[in-house]
Amino acid sequence: MYTDPIADLLTRIRNGYMSRKDTVTIPYSGTKMDVLEVMKQRHFIEDFKKVTNNKFQEIEVILNPSLGRVNLKRVSKPGQRIYIKAVGMKKINGGMGVAIVSTPKGIMSGEKAKEQNLGGELICEIF
Repeated sequence: MYTDPIADLLTRIRNGYMSRKDTVTIPYSGTKMDVLEVMKQRHFIEDFKKVTNNKFQEIEVILNPSLGRVNLKRVSKPGQRIYIKAVGMKKINGGMGVAIVSTPKGIMSGEKAKEQNLGGELICEIF
């Protein structure tokens, strides 16, 4: 049993890229699906889908083969939550990366949260 499912998601994707895998399988969670949707919109992954394996639900993530290396940094952790206001949102890696934020209106990219003037928990940074 692991205590931080988002960190597990990021680690599995990072390890998949480092070992040049095409797909990665992750235990299912609605929050993970929302994080993966933001990653898909920004082309850090190709696609993902929910699959049922025996009696467990899993997510199969298809990695983007054109990306050689992806930096996935978990910011807010279970032991130390990091919250950020809309005015405090910064560009990640000069606009080439994305911050994923959990807002009252759902999980979205930092840019979208700033447009809607929403703050929230800074989940991770990807570049």
